Amino acid sequence: MCGIVGYCGYRDCSDVLVDTLSKLEYRGYDSAGIAVFENGEIKVKKSKGKLKDLKAKMEQCGKPVGKAGIGHTRWATHGKPSDINSHPHSGEKVAIVHNGIIENYKQLKEFLISHGETFVSDTDTEVVAKLLGYFYKKNPENPLATIQSTVNELEGSFALGIVFEDFPDVVYATRRQSPLIVGVGKDEYFIASDVTAIISYTKNYYLIDHDEIVEMKQDGVVIYDEYGEEKTKELMTADWDAESAKKGGFPHFMIKEIHEQPNAINMTIKPRIFDGMPNLEECGITRENIKDFKNIYIVACGTAMHAGMVGKYVIEKLARVPVVVDIASEYRYRNPIVGEGDLVIIISQSGETADSLEALKLSKKMGAKTLAIVNVKGSSIAREADMLIYTHAGPEIAVASTKAYIVQLAVMYLFAFQLALAKETINENQCRFLTQELESTPKVIEKILAEKLDMTQFIATKLISADSLLYIGRGLDYALSMEGSLKLKEISYIHSESYAAGELKHGTISLITENTPVIAVATQKNLLEKTVSNIKEVKARGAKVILVTREDFSVDKEAYDYLITLPKMHDILMPIPTAVPLQLIAYYTSVERGNDVDQPRNLAKSVTVE
Repeated sequence: MCGIVGYCGYRDCSDVLVDTLSKLEYRGYDSAGIAVFENGEIKVKKSKGKLKDLKAKMEQCGKPVGKAGIGHTRWATHGKPSDINSHPHSGEKVAIVHNGIIENYKQLKEFLISHGETFVSDTDTEVVAKLLGYFYKKNPENPLATIQSTVNELEGSFALGIVFEDFPDVVYATRRQSPLIVGVGKDEYFIASDVTAIISYTKNYYLIDHDEIVEMKQDGVVIYDEYGEEKTKELMTADWDAESAKKGGFPHFMIKEIHEQPNAINMTIKPRIFDGMPNLEECGITRENIKDFKNIYIVACGTAMHAGMVGKYVIEKLARVPVVVDIASEYRYRNPIVGEGDLVIIISQSGETADSLEALKLSKKMGAKTLAIVNVKGSSIAREADMLIYTHAGPEIAVASTKAYIVQLAVMYLFAFQLALAKETINENQCRFLTQELESTPKVIEKILAEKLDMTQFIATKLISADSLLYIGRGLDYALSMEGSLKLKEISYIHSESYAAGELKHGTISLITENTPVIAVATQKNLLEKTVSNIKEVKARGAKVILVTREDFSVDKEAYDYLITLPKMHDILMPIPTAVPLQLIAYYTSVERGNDVDQPRNLAKSVTVE
């Protein structure tokens, strides 16, 4: 959730820290701060609010001048947003920045108070700073030993950037659960929560493993394992550039990323299709090693979970294997019945989602095989899973996920096709046809983007004053409606819910009053008549109905107020193109309401704490 950066090099450190932090603004934050070595002393500047508030403060009071330091954008977990609760926090000759949550901070705080420490903030991070200071006083010659002693006492998740006043121009870092990378440039080095922060300086980086310690100086980086031994790490290279993380002429990242979806699908599926057939061997998936799975569990959070819901419908329909979709934060605590002979699929854009990572570990411990579907190379979930499918969405900066969701869907289809072949529930001709249909989705999306922007923008003007609305659909349309509803509420702040259309008369229809907006999705031919019947029920009670359907379907005009038609595809593939107008409606509604589209309130891009 929080963003961490650090720098050692030849540039003005304050400028680099603020610049790299600006690349992490998409993660969401409510305060920012930096600590820089200036003439051998640690100078801290921090402020509630956005980076512009920090910069204004430094313009008024002076910015620290130096070549090494650490920086932070905070998303409040302990203590309300304030200057005092902002990072960096200080202890005895030490300053730190922290991403994550320290679960045993209260016990540690009581211990430190009993040893004479005092606290000025409400944060768990200040406890870590004081604990570092406590151990540092015992061994002031050895920062590495100080860090090791400290992290041995910590429970929870953390990534830490650390500076000691007695070791000027040296930046230390360590992590457990929360993500951290080390960037390697020409005569300069970085730490960061995400490659996005440093991509304009270098594409080369190291992935830091749990409890490893980084020692970063202007002349190089040394990485130590948990026992204090030097480690040799593989130098990774990002496969995208700084331009990919810019708006490219679009007003917001979200609309740019919606337009990038056709290319993202192609990048994700083309390398996995040979001679018109799905081939996931490079991901460790063959017909032979998946044909005997008895049950499949899909575990994810938020948008990724909604991709899993579509995956459930497709896998069950094609491969006839039972699928359970679980919210990751619930999965671990319901004592799931999973084990040998089962497959657990973990879906995560970042590959660092804390609940999903723990669900993966539990599944492996219980004997199940695991498959990760992630977008970030070398992420924690990617490294833990037995099998791995990388999506190739590229950087997704907007908090509201669009192209990451689309490529997750595309991967679910490829996997379902291959599983169905392995189970012999479809033949090769059927599989080839479905794969061809999947390959056609980028062009269908391009057509929608070329023809439907005005209509979705017009519909958004009809939603901006709504207090609440419903999304309804059946089958795959219902699974897709869940994501449409989430998109709208997370960026427009309008309350919305998705319901299976057949459930309306079991209570939900009581919410329909005059002019209540209802977005109805009807793309499944075998369910069209029943869905239209449900649509007419809400229309008869005064609802304003926005119907999203296929251009080859005929629906009575009295059933809807506004109509969006989509190109014809095979029913089972319709969730991919249908997602696009729902994304556009959410986007334009947020714009019309004057919201911060890319950084909606209270939300963060990567949820790295439980």
